[in-house]
Amino acid sequence: MKNPFCRSGVLIAGLLLMTSTVVADKKAEWPAIGLALGSGGAGGLAHIAMLEVFEELSIQPSVISGSSIGAIVGALYAGGLDSEEIRELFVDFGDSALNPFGGLGGDGGGVNWTDLLDFDFDNGSVISTDGFLDLVGERIEARQFADLAIPLKIVATDYWTGEFVVIDDGDLFQALKASMAVPGLFAPVRDGDFLLIDGGVSSPLPWDLVSDHDLVVAIDVTGTRKPSPDGSPDLSELLFKTFEIMQQSMIGQKLAANPPDIYIKPELEGVRLLHFDRVDEVMEQAAEAAGELRERLLEAQTIWAD
Repeated sequence: MKNPFCRSGVLIAGLLLMTSTVVADKKAEWPAIGLALGSGGAGGLAHIAMLEVFEELSIQPSVISGSSIGAIVGALYAGGLDSEEIRELFVDFGDSALNPFGGLGGDGGGVNWTDLLDFDFDNGSVISTDGFLDLVGERIEARQFADLAIPLKIVATDYWTGEFVVIDDGDLFQALKASMAVPGLFAPVRDGDFLLIDGGVSSPLPWDLVSDHDLVVAIDVTGTRKPSPDGSPDLSELLFKTFEIMQQSMIGQKLAANPPDIYIKPELEGVRLLHFDRVDEVMEQAAEAAGELRERLLEAQTIWAD
């Protein structure tokens, strides 16, 4: 005679196995993450080190918001490039004729970048961004926001009102051109009634745009300043670092009012706005902050799994 409990025992064992599988899957889950990548010129190359952490932990952000260089790196990532491919793009850019600023303005010797450029005051710019955006266009297939694998929100600033403008549909490259339009360097972008300039002017770290997600991560790449040996920074440093100070003030006010769940600020020293030929140096400086991000994400995942 068959044991009447045998069948139920099998069922119980099966239920226990299913339960353990569900628990294991739960532990492997991550909360929906909103990732904000901030403005900061060449300091934004540190974003690549942060994306490496996401890849190591097999995390994909549910949405990305970005301002200026953060918008560019965010678009590349949302467009399907991994961190290594993004690093290679900037290495190619930094070593090429497309980057007229490589090696200029910051080492105490040689010619200053202002000596090498023809100003185009009629268009409100020094140089065109078309060459760089063409390089980006060669690496990703996306041309519209709808083509991206990850939803992306790009921030620009309306020159007339001073208010930030969020762009999340339509022409991706038009939005990038607007978000990176550093006043005095790159031409503003006309869009209807808007005259759009760099997103970092009004919203240098837009984590508020992704605050509706379970976990909000914000990466601040505005860098740091230290006294120069003679105590007097040169003209280009004064211009760009003053812009940096204004951004840090805005970020500080937002942090006090409504901080993100995870805020990471790499200690970037000696990196100026246009040092795009220093990819490996910036990423090396960002390594400690990347380690901090890894720890914070793992802590958040543990809490979420519980």
